[in-house]
Amino acid sequence: MRIPSTQALRALDSFARHGSVWRAADELHLTRSAVSHQLRLLERDLGFDLLQRIGKGVALTPRGQRYAADVRKALTVLGDAGTQNSGAGVGGSFGISCPPGFASMFLCTHIGEFQQMYPDVALSVLTPRRLDDVSNPEADAFIAFGVGNWPNRAVELLCEVHFTPLCSPTLLNKVGGFSKPADVLRANLLHLSDTEDWARWLALSKVENPDTEGGIFFSDMNLVFSAAIAGQGIALGDELTGRRALSEGRLVKPFEASVPSPRAYFLVFEHAKAGHPVLNAFSDWLRAKLSESSLAKY
Repeated sequence: MRIPSTQALRALDSFARHGSVWRAADELHLTRSAVSHQLRLLERDLGFDLLQRIGKGVALTPRGQRYAADVRKALTVLGDAGTQNSGAGVGGSFGISCPPGFASMFLCTHIGEFQQMYPDVALSVLTPRRLDDVSNPEADAFIAFGVGNWPNRAVELLCEVHFTPLCSPTLLNKVGGFSKPADVLRANLLHLSDTEDWARWLALSKVENPDTEGGIFFSDMNLVFSAAIAGQGIALGDELTGRRALSEGRLVKPFEASVPSPRAYFLVFEHAKAGHPVLNAFSDWLRAKLSESSLAKY
């Protein structure tokens, strides 16, 4: 059995996580042509297509996505094996600051797996007052939701976010269903902090002159989802943090249309902490879980 080159597999893994050749090239400290060359060689070795052209760009084929997820798991196992047998295991205390919604609806549903992999790490999960706050001195790293502008910090994109309307089956039955986008205005709009996201989704859906000022405003995504699940209105949520509620049928997605958020989730840390063993282990594990979730169906 011929095993593809590790460099080619790392190129595929990086491309799968970042979604672009130039970001993969930047992470691997290679040229874009070198990354493209590695991906073409990998396709040749495997005998099936990993990439497909979409418009002016390229994306993974469905088979390529499945293979990339398996590669990510394999690379994680190899990395863990090296750490566990190097005589210098990963350990010590580590604080990670994370927005409450992401923490409760995604991170906390998987965090036990990280503890099993790294039992010598005393991990603390902290929550900030603002989604983009990276100022807590007790945190060693931050999962922050923002536009990526944190001066004098290392900033790595974790995942982009697309918002789509989500509501409870009870509300859907109560209002008689939503046949067109404008019908969402027949229910309470549930807002996270401001009306910006709803205004963008309604504009994308070509709803004319919508009144987005009404509804209920919350400071925390947990509260938005709790109200939506209780049938108090319709929320704009991302399918990452809403995945469990969707899979369990507590929330439903009445429309396929989604709007990309100008903000995304980033991993942010001081440059001096680059190379920290626990930070590297946590970052690798988190990216693997996010990659699995992006491929999962609910």
